[in-house]
Amino acid sequence: MAIGLFSLYYSNKMVSKLSKEEKRKISQWAEAQELIVKSDPEQDISFYAKIVESNTTIPVILADESGIISSRNVPPSIAKNQAKLEAYFESLKADCSPIEIKISDGYSQFVYYDDSSTLKQLQRYPFFQLGIVALFVLVSYFAFNYSRRAEENQVWVGLAKETAHQLGTPMSSLMAWVDLIESDPQMANADSMAEMRKDIDRLKVITERFSKIGSTPVLSACELNEQLQAAIEYIKTRSSGQIHYHFEGTPMPCQVLINPQLFGWVVENICKNAMDAMEGKGNINILCKIKNQQVVIDIQDNGKGMPKALFKRVFKPGFTTKKRGWGLGLSLVKRIIENYHNGHIFVKESTPFQKTTFRIVLNTIQHA
Repeated sequence: MAIGLFSLYYSNKMVSKLSKEEKRKISQWAEAQELIVKSDPEQDISFYAKIVESNTTIPVILADESGIISSRNVPPSIAKNQAKLEAYFESLKADCSPIEIKISDGYSQFVYYDDSSTLKQLQRYPFFQLGIVALFVLVSYFAFNYSRRAEENQVWVGLAKETAHQLGTPMSSLMAWVDLIESDPQMANADSMAEMRKDIDRLKVITERFSKIGSTPVLSACELNEQLQAAIEYIKTRSSGQIHYHFEGTPMPCQVLINPQLFGWVVENICKNAMDAMEGKGNINILCKIKNQQVVIDIQDNGKGMPKALFKRVFKPGFTTKKRGWGLGLSLVKRIIENYHNGHIFVKESTPFQKTTFRIVLNTIQHA
């Protein structure tokens, strides 16, 4: 709208200026025509003739009371057809005030003129421009809608796959225990029941996580170091023995407003990405510190890293560099931290084949 309004204002200003200039030229043309008619036979009229001949763009019709005398610069399709010329002449009579040329007492000729083709094109230009802008906006709108729908589809497909993946491990374990107990009822001892209870608890956690994604979760004051330690202990049981964890909490206990299930999911997803980047072997360091009334959590691995161009793209739904990934883990992580916990997450640094550090900043903390 701003482009259109500015274009209309500027072009109208130009049209007004050019229109005044054309009117001045026609007045000079009419004056030269009058001087040629009134000149003496021996008078040099070459200068006036040049003025008359210089008009090569403005359509002009010279007429008197009886009708058209001559025309100049009228489009050929009109000039060659008498009926069209008469109609064109009538339209000029209706649209403009003629310039009178007094030939003699009691007899005058009149000059009727139209806007030049350049002036008409300039008058139409802003509307063409507005049409192009409108077309661009329309195409952009449909492209944005298509992109948004494609992203939503990626999210739904990814969420479905993530659900299946999350449920797969405890379900497989439970099925194995059931098969084992069915084949040998003596296996139904306290240890096996405890392991099955762990898998059932894990299924409850998964259910709670996914139920909270679609609604605003309840945040509660939790001790940060305890929550991180619990998440690390859980991940350790599901990672290779060649993955070594080093955790350094805040110097003093601190309370943070989080949802424990979703926050644990965040740490789990980042650590899973780290394990994939290290190809199942390496170190994961988790460092916490309090800075400017915020708690900063750095999760660092010594995997293959990523180029700086991917620092923001890794959080986009559907983006993944893994052959078996569907690009939803980090997208969910960003949503959980920024939408639900009013925090911030970003890639702090990454050096190819040396290290990658994800930083989480939680804005609201309370010291215990």
